[in-house]
Amino acid sequence: MVIKFGPAGLGPSDSAEKVLERYHKLGLKACEIAFTYSIYIKPEDAERIGKKAKELGIELSIHAPYFVNLNSDEAEKRAATKKRILDCCKIGELLGAKVVVFHPGYYSNKGKTDEDRKESYDNIKKGILDLLEVIRDNGWKIKIAPETMGKINVFGSVDEISRLVNETGCAFCIDFAHILAREKKRDYEKIIASFPGKEWHCHFSGIEYGEKGEKNHIPTGKDNWKELLSNLPKDKEIRIINESPMMVEDAVEGLRLSEKMK
Repeated sequence: MVIKFGPAGLGPSDSAEKVLERYHKLGLKACEIAFTYSIYIKPEDAERIGKKAKELGIELSIHAPYFVNLNSDEAEKRAATKKRILDCCKIGELLGAKVVVFHPGYYSNKGKTDEDRKESYDNIKKGILDLLEVIRDNGWKIKIAPETMGKINVFGSVDEISRLVNETGCAFCIDFAHILAREKKRDYEKIIASFPGKEWHCHFSGIEYGEKGEKNHIPTGKDNWKELLSNLPKDKEIRIINESPMMVEDAVEGLRLSEKMK
């Protein structure tokens, strides 16, 4: 098993190379760039940053903007969602990033019935197939990864994301904090069975949650790390991005614990 740890943030383009050097010195080998509010890295900067990351052995990924929804009732919003994800792919390709993580969308009618959930799945699947066609046409290597989500009224259960992977060939992001918030437990046997692929892209942190699921991310905690690391499969290449308020410190803690547990 190979695990690469990193934080969910790089910061401004002009300081990116220094930040990557800092991460490298800490032993981190992954970094997710947060395009969550805007795709802020320009093409000319992306090539420079990507070259530095490759030189340091740091694998980059991207988190797409939050305001996306492949199941919107409005065609314009679905089109805007696809454009935002593809814009991330364009910059990601220049960065040499492995994946673009995105939130797939909301349930129709808040997922109140099985029919609502089926309609949501079909619409999101179609959107992903459309995106994959453009990615193929452009010859891009980057993958798109719908994420397991933490609120019960939002599309993105383990079963739904696993089915998308099986039926479209897209990548995936397993967010272990979201799974806990949504399902009130982490069924590692089910997760491993649901995602048999050799390469896993994961998110992790502590999380505060209630009956409806996720409330907010919190510091990860040593026991949280130990539980995750002791349950991960041994036959995969795993990238773990920490999304806690202390993302760098917590990523380093995960790295140190994993080395002790070997």
